[in-house]
Amino acid sequence: QLQASGGGLVQAGDSLRLSCSASGLTFVRSAMGWLRQAPGKEREFVAAITWTSGTTTYAASVKDRFTISRDNTNNAVYLQMNSLKTEDTAVYYCATGSVISLLRGLYDYMGQGTLVTVSS
Repeated sequence: QLQASGGGLVQAGDSLRLSCSASGLTFVRSAMGWLRQAPGKEREFVAAITWTSGTTTYAASVKDRFTISRDNTNNAVYLQMNSLKTEDTAVYYCATGSVISLLRGLYDYMGQGTLVTVSS
């Protein structure tokens, strides 16, 4: 129901664009976002965007490098990642919920992740 794609292996400084399509959800939560989990670490919030106003929220570690956007018509969310760093290496998950929940790494629905590996 939430399908993330676009991950891959890149070098530090490169860019990637992740995509997430939502289908079959019985109702849409107020926001969509991206969470990530690096090896050996807990899942953490990356970015979120509200469906109605398009208000965006970012983790401090990605602010000014990542941009989240949405396509309401196609129920899709994107994450443009620029100036990637090795510490951005993680499995990235698309999730839906309230912004407050997503900020806490919580969600109502979360799809399978897509692996992003940044080499030095």
